[in-house]
Amino acid sequence: MPFVQRTFFLEEEQLAFVWLMRTFGITQGEAQRIIDRGRLLCHGETLPDKSARISGEVEVVYFEPQSRGNAPILSTPDFYLFDKPSGILVHPKKMTTPYSMLDEVRHFGGQHANAVHRIDKETSGLLLASRHKEAERFLKGAFERKAIQKSYRAWVQGRVEKAFSVDAPILLNDDYGPTKHKVFIHDQGKRAYTSFMPLQYDERLDATLLECIPHTGRTHQIRIHLFHVKHPILGDPIYGTSYETAEAYLEERLSPEERQRHTGADRLMLHAYSVEFNYKQHWKLFSRNDFSQEKTAIAPPGKREFNLTNGWKIETEKPEEVLS
Repeated sequence: MPFVQRTFFLEEEQLAFVWLMRTFGITQGEAQRIIDRGRLLCHGETLPDKSARISGEVEVVYFEPQSRGNAPILSTPDFYLFDKPSGILVHPKKMTTPYSMLDEVRHFGGQHANAVHRIDKETSGLLLASRHKEAERFLKGAFERKAIQKSYRAWVQGRVEKAFSVDAPILLNDDYGPTKHKVFIHDQGKRAYTSFMPLQYDERLDATLLECIPHTGRTHQIRIHLFHVKHPILGDPIYGTSYETAEAYLEERLSPEERQRHTGADRLMLHAYSVEFNYKQHWKLFSRNDFSQEKTAIAPPGKREFNLTNGWKIETEKPEEVLS
């Protein structure tokens, strides 16, 4: 487990945040966050404030990365580029999270390295991570300014023969319980625009590989837009499934076999394929993963319990919001 608790003994009294900075080679802000989160204990009790002085036995809970060998595919003096597997979080969700990509980022880059954007746990593909704070500020700012262009690959249900785009506003769901959908297509949502282009069609699987280019950055944008046009991403356990299937997935009760049967694949068939940006020079970077070969995770039509081209049974209390 990446978060560990270690005991130290201080012979001389000193400021807690200064000791943390010197011991772990971190900034004052990082040291103060450890104290704020109750991760520094003196004589078994959490410290009351950041200016406290400590001595004697102290305990620190901190992140100690544990690599699983997912090395960066590109390393520069400023950033790393990783090819994230599907099913892996970018950041630990809680202190008991056994593994995330942050383990690899910190293992290779040290304490100041950090992922600069998010990818859904289910999505595989490119992840940028800064190697120092200056790069982190720049790259995070570039993502916020939409100065970094991304493209994705997705295996979707059915045949798609022509390029198309979806310009449909997305509204965050304020009542996640009834449908399990995190977002909806809705007139009151924020503008969302995505371009799609078919790359290949697999007749045996009745599945099309699409290039997906999001021109805006809304939550689940590609997933909801493809569901909206009735070509959902295969393996999506939220958009296009029943309430029961979505609930089983979220509660980690959905087996790989059940997931293939109810969603068409045993993982979300979405892959972050490329990133393009300017940072000291022009970069256009691509995943090394041949996502076209990932179709082995897709169940053939005869083993799926849905067929959207013949009408998808939507079990939701808000169908008009999903399919508007």
